[in-house]
Amino acid sequence: VLINSGSRHEAKYLSGISHFLEKLAFSSTAQFGSKDEILLTLEKHGGICDCQASRDTIMYAVSADAKGLDTVVNLLADVALQPRLSDEEIEMTRTAIRFELEDLNMRPDPEPLLTEMIHAAAYRDNTVGLNRFCPVENTDKIDREVLHSYLRNYYTPDRMVLAGVGIEHEQLVECAKKHLLGVEPVWGSGQTKDVDRSVAQYTGGIVKVEKDMSDVSLGPTPIPELTHIMIGLESSSFLEEDFIPFAVLNMMMGGGGSFSAGGPGKGMFTRLYLNVLNRHHWMYNATSYHHSYEDTGLLCIHASADPKQVREMVEIITREFILMAGAVGEVELERAKTQLKSMLMMNLESRPVIFEDVGRQVLATNTRKLPHELCALISQVKSSDIKRVVTKMLHKKPAVAALGDLTDLPTYEHIQAALSSKDGRLPRMYRLFR
Repeated sequence: VLINSGSRHEAKYLSGISHFLEKLAFSSTAQFGSKDEILLTLEKHGGICDCQASRDTIMYAVSADAKGLDTVVNLLADVALQPRLSDEEIEMTRTAIRFELEDLNMRPDPEPLLTEMIHAAAYRDNTVGLNRFCPVENTDKIDREVLHSYLRNYYTPDRMVLAGVGIEHEQLVECAKKHLLGVEPVWGSGQTKDVDRSVAQYTGGIVKVEKDMSDVSLGPTPIPELTHIMIGLESSSFLEEDFIPFAVLNMMMGGGGSFSAGGPGKGMFTRLYLNVLNRHHWMYNATSYHHSYEDTGLLCIHASADPKQVREMVEIITREFILMAGAVGEVELERAKTQLKSMLMMNLESRPVIFEDVGRQVLATNTRKLPHELCALISQVKSSDIKRVVTKMLHKKPAVAALGDLTDLPTYEHIQAALSSKDGRLPRMYRLFR
Protein backbone atom coordinates (compact mmCIF):
# COMPACT_ATOMS: atom_id res chain seq x y z
CA VAL A 1 0.00 0.00 0.00
CA LEU A 2 1.41 3.37 -1.04
CA ILE A 3 0.00 6.57 0.41
CA ASN A 4 0.44 10.12 -0.83
CA SER A 5 1.69 11.35 2.53
CA GLY A 6 5.12 12.36 3.75
CA SER A 7 7.20 15.02 5.44
CA ARG A 8 6.27 17.57 2.75
CA HIS A 9 2.70 17.58 4.11
CA GLU A 10 3.68 18.49 7.67
CA ALA A 11 3.64 22.31 7.40
CA LYS A 12 0.53 22.64 9.58
CA TYR A 13 1.64 19.93 11.98
CA LEU A 14 4.53 19.10 14.24
CA SER A 15 7.45 18.11 12.07
CA GLY A 16 8.37 14.43 12.35
CA ILE A 17 4.99 12.69 12.09
CA SER A 18 5.97 10.64 9.02
CA HIS A 19 9.14 9.51 10.79
CA PHE A 20 6.95 8.33 13.70
CA LEU A 21 4.50 6.53 11.40
CA GLU A 22 7.36 4.74 9.64
CA LYS A 23 8.70 3.46 12.96
CA LEU A 24 5.23 2.56 14.28
CA ALA A 25 4.29 0.54 11.20
CA PHE A 26 3.45 -3.15 11.65
CA SER A 27 2.82 -2.74 15.40
CA SER A 28 -0.41 -3.90 17.08
CA THR A 29 -3.69 -3.36 15.20
CA ALA A 30 -7.39 -4.11 15.67
CA GLN A 31 -6.84 -7.75 14.61
CA PHE A 32 -3.26 -8.36 15.71
CA GLY A 33 -2.26 -7.97 19.34
CA SER A 34 1.43 -7.26 18.75
CA LYS A 35 4.23 -6.97 16.22
CA ASP A 36 5.15 -10.61 16.99
CA GLU A 37 1.67 -11.80 15.99
CA ILE A 38 2.03 -9.98 12.67
CA LEU A 39 5.46 -11.52 12.04
CA LEU A 40 4.17 -15.03 12.92
CA THR A 41 1.24 -14.61 10.52
CA LEU A 42 3.66 -13.55 7.76
CA GLU A 43 6.03 -16.39 8.57
CA LYS A 44 3.35 -18.96 7.62
CA HIS A 45 3.64 -17.61 4.07
CA GLY A 46 7.41 -17.04 4.19
CA GLY A 47 6.74 -13.31 4.32
CA ILE A 48 8.71 -10.22 5.35
CA CYS A 49 7.44 -6.68 5.87
CA ASP A 50 8.84 -3.19 5.68
CA CYS A 51 7.68 0.41 5.84
CA GLN A 52 9.46 3.38 4.25
CA ALA A 53 8.53 7.02 4.51
CA SER A 54 9.97 9.52 2.06
CA ARG A 55 9.25 13.21 1.47
CA ASP A 56 6.08 12.54 -0.51
CA THR A 57 5.10 8.88 -0.03
CA ILE A 58 4.75 6.32 2.71
CA MET A 59 4.89 2.69 1.68
CA TYR A 60 3.75 -0.38 3.61
CA ALA A 61 5.17 -3.42 1.83
CA VAL A 62 5.04 -7.18 2.26
CA SER A 63 6.78 -9.88 0.23
CA ALA A 64 5.23 -13.33 0.68
CA ASP A 65 4.12 -16.48 -1.11
CA ALA A 66 1.36 -15.69 -3.63
CA LYS A 67 -0.92 -18.27 -1.92
CA GLY A 68 -1.08 -15.96 1.09
CA LEU A 69 -2.49 -13.03 -0.89
CA ASP A 70 -5.74 -12.80 1.08
CA THR A 71 -3.91 -12.84 4.44
CA VAL A 72 -1.40 -10.26 3.24
CA VAL A 73 -3.97 -7.77 1.92
CA ASN A 74 -6.01 -8.18 5.11
CA LEU A 75 -2.86 -7.50 7.14
CA LEU A 76 -1.87 -4.44 5.06
CA ALA A 77 -5.39 -2.98 5.35
CA ASP A 78 -5.27 -3.49 9.12
CA VAL A 79 -1.78 -2.01 9.50
CA ALA A 80 -2.62 1.08 7.44
CA LEU A 81 -6.15 1.79 8.70
CA GLN A 82 -6.48 0.18 12.14
CA PRO A 83 -3.22 0.69 14.05
CA ARG A 84 -3.67 0.75 17.84
CA LEU A 85 -0.86 3.23 18.50
CA SER A 86 -0.68 2.25 22.17
CA ASP A 87 1.15 4.52 24.66
CA GLU A 88 3.80 1.85 25.11
CA GLU A 89 4.46 1.62 21.34
CA ILE A 90 4.65 5.40 21.00
CA GLU A 91 7.13 5.55 23.90
CA MET A 92 9.30 2.86 22.28
CA THR A 93 9.18 4.78 19.00
CA ARG A 94 10.37 7.95 20.76
CA THR A 95 13.38 6.05 22.08
CA ALA A 96 14.11 4.51 18.66
CA ILE A 97 13.94 7.92 16.95
CA ARG A 98 16.22 9.58 19.51
CA PHE A 99 18.73 6.79 19.00
CA GLU A 100 18.50 7.14 15.20
CA LEU A 101 19.09 10.91 15.37
CA GLU A 102 22.17 10.43 17.54
CA ASP A 103 23.44 7.79 15.13
CA LEU A 104 22.88 10.11 12.15
CA ASN A 105 25.16 12.74 13.65
CA MET A 106 27.92 10.28 14.41
CA ARG A 107 28.04 8.43 11.10
CA PRO A 108 31.13 8.81 8.95
CA ASP A 109 28.88 8.95 5.88
CA PRO A 110 27.21 12.39 5.90
CA GLU A 111 24.99 11.63 2.88
CA PRO A 112 21.61 11.57 4.73
CA LEU A 113 22.43 14.79 6.60
CA LEU A 114 23.60 16.60 3.46
CA THR A 115 20.49 15.53 1.56
CA GLU A 116 18.35 17.07 4.33
CA MET A 117 20.43 20.25 4.29
CA ILE A 118 20.34 20.74 0.51
CA HIS A 119 16.54 20.29 0.49
CA ALA A 120 16.19 22.78 3.35
CA ALA A 121 18.35 25.28 1.44
CA ALA A 122 16.55 24.78 -1.89
CA TYR A 123 12.99 24.92 -0.55
CA ARG A 124 13.21 27.06 2.56
CA ASP A 125 10.44 26.16 5.03
CA ASN A 126 8.11 24.67 2.44
CA THR A 127 7.03 21.25 1.07
CA VAL A 128 10.04 19.08 0.15
CA GLY A 129 12.30 21.41 2.15
CA LEU A 130 10.70 20.29 5.43
CA ASN A 131 12.77 17.91 7.54
CA ARG A 132 12.29 14.18 6.89
CA PHE A 133 13.60 13.28 10.34
CA CYS A 134 11.78 14.16 13.54
CA PRO A 135 13.56 17.01 15.38
CA VAL A 136 14.63 15.97 18.90
CA GLU A 137 12.43 18.64 20.52
CA ASN A 138 9.30 17.15 18.87
CA THR A 139 9.78 13.56 20.01
CA ASP A 140 7.89 14.21 23.26
CA LYS A 141 5.16 16.30 21.66
CA ILE A 142 3.91 13.73 19.15
CA ASP A 143 1.19 11.54 20.67
CA ARG A 144 -1.80 9.50 19.50
CA GLU A 145 -4.02 12.54 19.13
CA VAL A 146 -1.51 14.36 16.90
CA LEU A 147 -1.04 11.22 14.78
CA HIS A 148 -4.81 10.65 14.43
CA SER A 149 -5.47 14.22 13.32
CA TYR A 150 -2.78 13.81 10.64
CA LEU A 151 -3.99 10.37 9.54
CA ARG A 152 -7.58 11.64 9.22
CA ASN A 153 -6.42 14.09 6.56
CA TYR A 154 -3.90 12.04 4.62
CA TYR A 155 -4.82 8.35 4.92
CA THR A 156 -7.89 8.68 2.70
CA PRO A 157 -8.88 6.33 -0.16
CA ASP A 158 -8.20 8.92 -2.89
CA ARG A 159 -4.56 9.14 -1.71
CA MET A 160 -3.90 5.37 -1.60
CA VAL A 161 -2.75 2.80 -4.12
CA LEU A 162 -2.70 -0.95 -3.56
CA ALA A 163 0.00 -2.39 -5.84
CA GLY A 164 1.07 -5.98 -6.34
CA VAL A 165 3.62 -7.92 -8.37
CA GLY A 166 3.52 -11.63 -9.14
CA ILE A 167 -0.26 -12.02 -8.83
CA GLU A 168 -3.28 -11.78 -11.11
CA HIS A 169 -4.89 -8.33 -11.28
CA GLU A 170 -8.41 -9.74 -10.69
CA GLN A 171 -7.31 -11.53 -7.52
CA LEU A 172 -5.84 -8.31 -6.15
CA VAL A 173 -9.03 -6.40 -7.00
CA GLU A 174 -11.13 -9.04 -5.20
CA CYS A 175 -8.96 -8.81 -2.08
CA ALA A 176 -9.07 -5.00 -2.17
CA LYS A 177 -12.88 -5.06 -2.31
CA LYS A 178 -13.00 -7.51 0.56
CA HIS A 179 -10.53 -5.88 2.94
CA LEU A 180 -10.26 -2.20 1.98
CA LEU A 181 -13.62 -1.14 0.57
CA GLY A 182 -15.80 0.72 3.05
CA VAL A 183 -13.50 0.08 6.01
CA GLU A 184 -13.96 2.59 8.80
CA PRO A 185 -10.46 3.64 9.92
CA VAL A 186 -9.69 3.74 13.63
CA TRP A 187 -9.52 7.58 13.61
CA GLY A 188 -13.03 7.86 12.17
CA SER A 189 -13.99 9.05 8.71
CA GLY A 190 -14.63 12.72 9.45
CA GLN A 191 -14.26 15.36 6.77
CA THR A 192 -10.68 16.13 5.73
CA LYS A 193 -10.14 19.78 6.57
CA ASP A 194 -6.48 20.49 6.32
CA VAL A 195 -4.97 18.77 3.31
CA ASP A 196 -1.87 20.67 2.24
CA ARG A 197 -1.91 21.07 -1.53
CA SER A 198 0.96 23.56 -1.67
CA VAL A 199 3.21 23.42 -4.69
CA ALA A 200 6.95 23.38 -3.96
CA GLN A 201 8.50 26.86 -4.05
CA TYR A 202 12.16 26.78 -5.00
CA THR A 203 14.00 29.49 -3.04
CA GLY A 204 17.70 28.61 -3.26
CA GLY A 205 19.96 29.54 -0.35
CA ILE A 206 22.63 28.11 1.90
CA VAL A 207 22.56 25.87 4.98
CA LYS A 208 25.84 25.58 6.89
CA VAL A 209 26.70 23.30 9.78
CA GLU A 210 30.08 23.85 11.43
CA LYS A 211 31.10 20.47 12.77
CA ASP A 212 34.31 18.87 13.96
CA MET A 213 34.79 15.93 11.58
CA SER A 214 38.25 15.00 12.85
CA ASP A 215 37.11 12.04 14.95
CA VAL A 216 34.30 10.70 12.78
CA SER A 217 35.58 7.14 12.53
CA LEU A 218 37.77 5.84 15.28
CA GLY A 219 38.59 2.51 13.65
CA PRO A 220 42.05 1.13 12.87
CA THR A 221 42.21 3.28 9.71
CA PRO A 222 40.45 6.53 10.54
CA ILE A 223 38.82 8.44 7.69
CA PRO A 224 40.68 11.74 7.21
CA GLU A 225 38.92 14.91 8.32
CA LEU A 226 36.80 16.13 5.41
CA THR A 227 34.57 19.06 4.63
CA HIS A 228 31.48 18.19 2.60
CA ILE A 229 29.81 20.52 0.13
CA MET A 230 26.68 19.96 -1.92
CA ILE A 231 25.63 22.42 -4.62
CA GLY A 232 22.26 22.02 -6.31
CA LEU A 233 20.02 23.75 -8.84
CA GLU A 234 16.34 23.28 -9.60
CA SER A 235 15.77 20.70 -12.35
CA SER A 236 12.31 19.38 -13.26
CA SER A 237 9.54 17.25 -11.82
CA PHE A 238 9.15 13.63 -12.96
CA LEU A 239 5.90 14.61 -14.69
CA GLU A 240 7.61 17.00 -17.11
CA GLU A 241 9.20 16.05 -20.42
CA ASP A 242 12.53 17.50 -19.28
CA PHE A 243 12.80 14.81 -16.62
CA ILE A 244 14.36 12.34 -19.10
CA PRO A 245 17.12 14.73 -20.34
CA PHE A 246 17.93 15.49 -16.68
CA ALA A 247 18.17 11.76 -15.91
CA VAL A 248 20.60 11.36 -18.83
CA LEU A 249 22.59 14.39 -17.66
CA ASN A 250 22.83 12.93 -14.14
CA MET A 251 24.16 9.67 -15.64
CA MET A 252 26.64 11.60 -17.74
CA MET A 253 27.99 13.42 -14.66
CA GLY A 254 28.14 10.23 -12.58
CA GLY A 255 31.19 10.31 -10.34
CA GLY A 256 31.56 8.61 -6.99
CA GLY A 257 33.77 8.45 -3.93
CA SER A 258 37.19 7.03 -3.26
CA PHE A 259 35.50 4.39 -1.12
CA SER A 260 32.53 3.50 -3.31
CA ALA A 261 31.98 -0.16 -4.13
CA GLY A 262 33.47 -1.44 -7.35
CA GLY A 263 36.20 1.16 -7.57
CA PRO A 264 35.82 4.90 -7.69
CA GLY A 265 32.53 6.04 -9.02
CA LYS A 266 29.68 4.87 -11.16
CA GLY A 267 31.51 4.56 -14.43
CA MET A 268 35.07 5.43 -15.29
CA PHE A 269 33.95 7.54 -18.24
CA THR A 270 31.57 9.90 -16.43
CA ARG A 271 32.52 13.58 -16.31
CA LEU A 272 32.99 13.82 -12.56
CA TYR A 273 35.36 10.88 -12.71
CA LEU A 274 37.36 12.03 -15.76
CA ASN A 275 37.47 15.77 -15.02
CA VAL A 276 37.48 15.78 -11.25
CA LEU A 277 38.50 12.60 -9.43
CA ASN A 278 41.08 11.68 -12.05
CA ARG A 279 42.77 15.08 -12.06
CA HIS A 280 42.48 16.13 -8.43
CA HIS A 281 43.69 13.23 -6.35
CA TRP A 282 43.00 15.16 -3.11
CA MET A 283 39.24 15.04 -3.67
CA TYR A 284 37.60 12.17 -1.85
CA ASN A 285 34.22 12.37 -3.48
CA ALA A 286 32.41 13.97 -6.42
CA THR A 287 29.01 12.48 -7.11
CA SER A 288 25.98 13.73 -8.98
CA TYR A 289 22.44 13.15 -7.63
CA HIS A 290 19.02 13.87 -9.07
CA HIS A 291 16.02 14.12 -6.73
CA SER A 292 12.67 14.45 -8.46
CA TYR A 293 9.14 15.02 -7.14
CA GLU A 294 5.78 15.63 -8.78
CA ASP A 295 6.17 19.42 -8.78
CA THR A 296 9.92 20.06 -8.73
CA GLY A 297 13.36 18.48 -8.91
CA LEU A 298 16.90 19.10 -7.74
CA LEU A 299 20.15 18.19 -9.48
CA CYS A 300 23.11 18.37 -7.13
CA ILE A 301 26.78 17.50 -6.87
CA HIS A 302 28.28 16.34 -3.59
CA ALA A 303 32.02 16.85 -3.11
CA SER A 304 34.35 16.29 -0.18
CA ALA A 305 37.97 17.18 0.49
CA ASP A 306 40.36 18.36 3.17
CA PRO A 307 39.12 21.60 4.88
CA LYS A 308 42.15 23.53 3.52
CA GLN A 309 41.06 22.87 -0.06
CA VAL A 310 37.42 23.82 0.23
CA ARG A 311 37.68 26.94 -1.92
CA GLU A 312 39.39 25.08 -4.76
CA MET A 313 36.89 22.22 -4.50
CA VAL A 314 33.90 24.58 -4.75
CA GLU A 315 35.41 26.21 -7.85
CA ILE A 316 35.97 22.82 -9.51
CA ILE A 317 32.28 21.95 -8.96
CA THR A 318 30.96 25.34 -10.18
CA ARG A 319 33.10 24.92 -13.32
CA GLU A 320 31.55 21.50 -13.91
CA PHE A 321 28.07 23.05 -13.72
CA ILE A 322 29.03 25.67 -16.32
CA LEU A 323 30.61 23.00 -18.57
CA MET A 324 27.30 21.08 -18.58
CA ALA A 325 25.90 23.80 -20.86
CA GLY A 326 28.79 23.38 -23.31
CA ALA A 327 29.31 20.80 -26.01
CA VAL A 328 28.20 17.23 -25.36
CA GLY A 329 30.13 14.58 -27.27
CA GLU A 330 28.14 12.03 -29.28
CA VAL A 331 29.99 9.08 -27.72
CA GLU A 332 29.57 10.51 -24.22
CA LEU A 333 25.83 11.05 -24.74
CA GLU A 334 25.24 7.56 -26.18
CA ARG A 335 27.18 6.01 -23.33
CA ALA A 336 25.08 7.86 -20.72
CA LYS A 337 21.85 6.85 -22.47
CA THR A 338 22.90 3.20 -22.68
CA GLN A 339 23.96 3.23 -19.06
CA LEU A 340 20.65 4.76 -17.96
CA LYS A 341 18.66 2.18 -19.93
CA SER A 342 20.70 -0.74 -18.60
CA MET A 343 20.36 0.55 -15.03
CA LEU A 344 16.60 0.89 -15.48
CA MET A 345 16.32 -2.63 -16.89
CA MET A 346 18.58 -4.13 -14.27
CA ASN A 347 16.65 -2.54 -11.41
CA LEU A 348 13.37 -3.79 -12.86
CA GLU A 349 14.66 -7.35 -12.60
CA SER A 350 13.84 -7.17 -8.91
CA ARG A 351 10.23 -7.50 -7.78
CA PRO A 352 10.32 -4.99 -4.92
CA VAL A 353 11.53 -2.38 -7.45
CA ILE A 354 8.75 -3.24 -9.92
CA PHE A 355 6.24 -2.94 -7.09
CA GLU A 356 7.54 0.48 -6.10
CA ASP A 357 7.70 1.62 -9.73
CA VAL A 358 4.08 0.58 -10.39
CA GLY A 359 2.83 2.05 -7.12
CA ARG A 360 4.61 5.39 -7.36
CA GLN A 361 3.69 5.96 -11.01
CA VAL A 362 0.01 5.15 -10.43
CA LEU A 363 -0.05 7.30 -7.29
CA ALA A 364 1.33 10.28 -9.20
CA THR A 365 -0.28 9.88 -12.64
CA ASN A 366 -2.95 7.13 -12.42
CA THR A 367 -1.10 5.24 -15.16
CA ARG A 368 2.18 3.41 -15.60
CA LYS A 369 4.75 3.99 -18.32
CA LEU A 370 6.26 0.64 -19.27
CA PRO A 371 10.05 0.14 -19.38
CA HIS A 372 10.19 0.01 -23.20
CA GLU A 373 8.33 3.35 -23.39
CA LEU A 374 10.87 4.91 -21.03
CA CYS A 375 13.74 3.43 -23.06
CA ALA A 376 12.27 4.92 -26.23
CA LEU A 377 12.14 8.34 -24.53
CA ILE A 378 15.75 7.99 -23.37
CA SER A 379 16.85 7.11 -26.93
CA GLN A 380 15.31 10.33 -28.24
CA VAL A 381 17.41 12.63 -26.02
CA LYS A 382 19.73 14.81 -28.12
CA SER A 383 22.69 16.95 -27.06
CA SER A 384 20.57 20.04 -27.79
CA ASP A 385 18.07 18.83 -25.12
CA ILE A 386 20.86 18.60 -22.54
CA LYS A 387 22.07 22.08 -23.43
CA ARG A 388 18.52 23.47 -23.23
CA VAL A 389 17.68 22.04 -19.80
CA VAL A 390 21.07 23.06 -18.36
CA THR A 391 20.80 26.65 -19.64
CA LYS A 392 17.36 26.92 -18.01
CA MET A 393 18.70 25.41 -14.78
CA LEU A 394 21.67 27.78 -14.56
CA HIS A 395 19.34 30.80 -14.45
CA LYS A 396 18.15 29.73 -10.99
CA LYS A 397 19.74 30.64 -7.66
CA PRO A 398 21.88 27.80 -6.32
CA ALA A 399 21.14 25.78 -3.18
CA VAL A 400 24.24 25.07 -1.08
CA ALA A 401 24.78 22.71 1.86
CA ALA A 402 28.10 22.73 3.73
CA LEU A 403 29.18 20.48 6.59
CA GLY A 404 32.44 20.32 8.53
CA ASP A 405 35.22 22.87 9.01
CA LEU A 406 34.00 25.82 6.93
CA THR A 407 36.81 28.34 7.51
CA ASP A 408 37.67 28.56 3.81
CA LEU A 409 34.16 28.26 2.40
CA PRO A 410 33.46 30.97 -0.23
CA THR A 411 30.43 33.16 0.49
CA TYR A 412 27.06 32.28 -1.02
CA GLU A 413 27.26 35.40 -3.20
CA HIS A 414 30.61 34.24 -4.62
CA ILE A 415 29.24 30.77 -5.41
CA GLN A 416 26.25 32.40 -7.10
CA ALA A 417 28.55 34.70 -9.09
CA ALA A 418 30.66 31.70 -10.21
CA LEU A 419 27.54 29.90 -11.45
CA SER A 420 26.44 32.89 -13.50
CA SER A 421 29.91 33.55 -14.97
CA LYS A 422 31.20 32.19 -18.28
CA ASP A 423 33.88 29.93 -16.87
CA GLY A 424 32.49 29.04 -13.42
CA ARG A 425 35.39 30.66 -11.57
CA LEU A 426 34.93 32.21 -8.15
CA PRO A 427 35.54 35.97 -7.91
CA ARG A 428 39.15 36.59 -6.90
CA MET A 429 39.76 37.71 -3.36
CA TYR A 430 42.27 40.50 -2.98
CA ARG A 431 43.87 40.65 0.43
CA LEU A 432 45.01 44.05 1.61
CA PHE A 433 48.48 44.02 3.12
CA ARG A 434 49.42 46.79 5.49
